[in-house]
Amino acid sequence: MEEVTKSVLAEEILKRLDLENLCSVACVSTTLHSAVVSDVLPSLTALDLSGFSPEEETLNHVLRGCIGLRSLTLNCLRLSLAAVRGVIGSHLHELHLLRCSLLNSAVLSSIGTLCPNLRVLTLEMADLDSPVVFQANLTQMLNGCPYLESLQLNIRGILVDATAFQSVRFSLPETLKSLRLQPLLESEAILLMNRFKVTGSCLSKAALLSPSPSFTLQSLSLVLDLISDRLIIAITGSLPQLVKLDLEDRPEKEPFPDNDLTYTGLQSLGYCQQLTSLSLVRTCYNRKISFKRINDMGIFLLSEACKGLESVRLGGFPRVSDAGFASLLHSCRNLKRFEVRGASLLSDLAFHDVTGSSCSLQEVRLSTCPLITSEAVKKLGLCTNLELLDLGSCRSISDSCLNTVSALRRLTSLNLAGADVTDSGMVAFGKSDVPIMQLSFRGCKRVGDRGISHLLSNEGIISRTLSTLDLGHMPGISDRAIHTITRYCKALTELSIRSCFHVTDSSIKLLATREGGSKQLRKLNVHNCVSLTTGALRWLSKPSFAGLHWLGLGQTRFAGRRETATATICEQRPWLTLCFDGCELGCYDGWEFHTPQRH
Repeated sequence: MEEVTKSVLAEEILKRLDLENLCSVACVSTTLHSAVVSDVLPSLTALDLSGFSPEEETLNHVLRGCIGLRSLTLNCLRLSLAAVRGVIGSHLHELHLLRCSLLNSAVLSSIGTLCPNLRVLTLEMADLDSPVVFQANLTQMLNGCPYLESLQLNIRGILVDATAFQSVRFSLPETLKSLRLQPLLESEAILLMNRFKVTGSCLSKAALLSPSPSFTLQSLSLVLDLISDRLIIAITGSLPQLVKLDLEDRPEKEPFPDNDLTYTGLQSLGYCQQLTSLSLVRTCYNRKISFKRINDMGIFLLSEACKGLESVRLGGFPRVSDAGFASLLHSCRNLKRFEVRGASLLSDLAFHDVTGSSCSLQEVRLSTCPLITSEAVKKLGLCTNLELLDLGSCRSISDSCLNTVSALRRLTSLNLAGADVTDSGMVAFGKSDVPIMQLSFRGCKRVGDRGISHLLSNEGIISRTLSTLDLGHMPGISDRAIHTITRYCKALTELSIRSCFHVTDSSIKLLATREGGSKQLRKLNVHNCVSLTTGALRWLSKPSFAGLHWLGLGQTRFAGRRETATATICEQRPWLTLCFDGCELGCYDGWEFHTPQRH
């Protein structure tokens, strides 16, 4: 009977818990500890540890009993090469190593030696090696992993050498179906496409047995120095079977007219008849460089050539107006995701007849589009399947949009950063039944403590569903708003109040002593909260904030006691990352600049 009970306990209850809850349960009794260690951990085939950044001892302790793993995801912010080598092996078919700020390219050769059966590999790392050393290690990895089907290699930093992937085309396994490389020179990308084309048409013994091309790449994602017609034509000519194409460029200077993206390149995308997802983005920080040779006519040609698109993402097209964007909405009848960045000519008119065309829309992102107002939101409100709406930096959005949003019963993510919404607009929104989980009012200067009270203390369900909340850069937020949040938001796991100057130590105490929540706070950002004093440090010690994984403390008085705070707090909490570098929640955007002392 005891064995039956133990089996039911493991199968019906314990195997449904995440790792943290399993660890907590194992501490309750010897019976539960035995069930977790002997029945649950050995049966795990996939483990995702990306939510926190463990150090070596914690990692080894967690993975000790996971003998059946096939898939492993690690946040490597604090892990050395030796730590990673100690947990990877031939049993893994899928490996994701994220935010590897301390690892150099030697990890690639280790993967090639220890993980010959890998099918999926994702690696995010900082630029710590010379191109020659990197290429040698990359070649060794590719030769040692002949069965790879998905490969993502992202090298990040300020002065990343774009020649790092110069030799990658000679070693890619023919089993590859998905490829992402960052960064890559346009010239190298064209050579890579030619390699695919040559290999696909050669008459090898395998080709005689099977008439299909050797390479069957279906997803291609590249971050380049330049997107040009030559590149697009090379891609479509070599990979006509592409399903997903994601291209981003970051040119250092204005491209020459004969070496930029024009109508010719956009029209050639029609050769990829199976294409369902397209992303073309030009990102130039602090420089006004864009796709100046593309206007509405180019988008007309694209919409006619690629009517099967289900996801469109465009950035850096300042000469495209409502007519061009509307043509995509009308031509692509199965469009589910639509994103436009920095379109200065995009206005409400583009969405005038959106229900007659793209009723299938589930995600809409219109970032930094100054002509978009609440009228566009009213039209999008007729798309009843909408789950995500991002209107970040659309500063003409007002309170009237909140009435529309309140009727979207499937909406789970809303970004109104920088919008002109007010406390009064929160009343109707707070009474709605919209199941919002992620919400951002960052930079909304007319929303303060009273607005947050209207939002969370009314009879709506948002206080019960909200898990991520961003109130950064809002001068009207003080301890009163934090009191409201701790009282009503029982499911909140991530909170950003960066640059809220009126937040004091009382807020830290309220968050530390929060009771009755169904979930614990995992990430907290108080960067540049200048009213906090070092006295709040005592609330970061045990037993407060038991579930906290990440804490942003940059430009506060804590930063002056960085070494003391790091030594004392991290000694008590080996799972906690203290960030003094000004990153957003979780260091998703700045981990490559971290140093070992800052963890």
